[in-house]
Amino acid sequence: MRFAERLDRVLQEKESLLCVGLDTVLEKIPAALRGLPDPLFAFNRAIIDATLPYAAAYKVNTAFYEAYGLEGWRALEETFRYLPADVIRIADAKRGDIGNTAMMYARGLFAGLGADAVTVNPFLGGDSVMPFLEDESRGVFFLCLTSNPGSRDFQHIQTGEGPLYEVIAHRVRSWNEKGNCGLVVGATHPEQLEAVRTLAPELPLLIPGIGAQGGELEASVRAGTDKAGRGALYNSSRAILYASSGEDFAEAAAGAARATRDALRLAGGKS
Repeated sequence: MRFAERLDRVLQEKESLLCVGLDTVLEKIPAALRGLPDPLFAFNRAIIDATLPYAAAYKVNTAFYEAYGLEGWRALEETFRYLPADVIRIADAKRGDIGNTAMMYARGLFAGLGADAVTVNPFLGGDSVMPFLEDESRGVFFLCLTSNPGSRDFQHIQTGEGPLYEVIAHRVRSWNEKGNCGLVVGATHPEQLEAVRTLAPELPLLIPGIGAQGGELEASVRAGTDKAGRGALYNSSRAILYASSGEDFAEAAAGAARATRDALRLAGGKS
């Protein structure tokens, strides 16, 4: 099954557009967990168990595990093994390099970790991204218009084909022969998000920025979903992970995830 088809099936079955970001920081998890043999995974497992009824996907930012060396990488592997097959498992690695290196990145993230999808920087061009696109069942979300303020430094630069982020959207569409391409577009740019959706109506979007980064949830849902009211994953990380620093952290995360899922539904015209 092509990635886009599987994503659409998951969104329908889960009746949710929510992606929970597992950007876990050891110093921010409850003190009671820090003394455990594998505190990062212990926290992630509790968060996954609590939020699973409300999430269609999980985005695991690899940097938050690589920073802790071998123990962090083990927690990363355990987290991917624990995530169930009925959600989309995204490795947020933002890789991008020449062909041979890209091939190894793809092997490590797909075959090694077991990710269903990855984030990739398209800056090096078509030959650098093809290794990630070989398997039609694995998705690739290409950085298009990111949610951080500095995105304007380069991504808004005007070219002969329009702003750079629109050029990226056009190029990614041309790479989508196997139905496994998507785009990363921040909720902090609702007007530009609408333009990208118009340019690439068939591509799934990964949309960060609706939580702690202050993106406009309602506007981004109207702008980012497809004609069926799907086609997009809205990521929230810190607002869910750290809804509470106490013993009730998992319960608080569940409440935040449920509230975000419901807000996304309401913004899309569903109750």
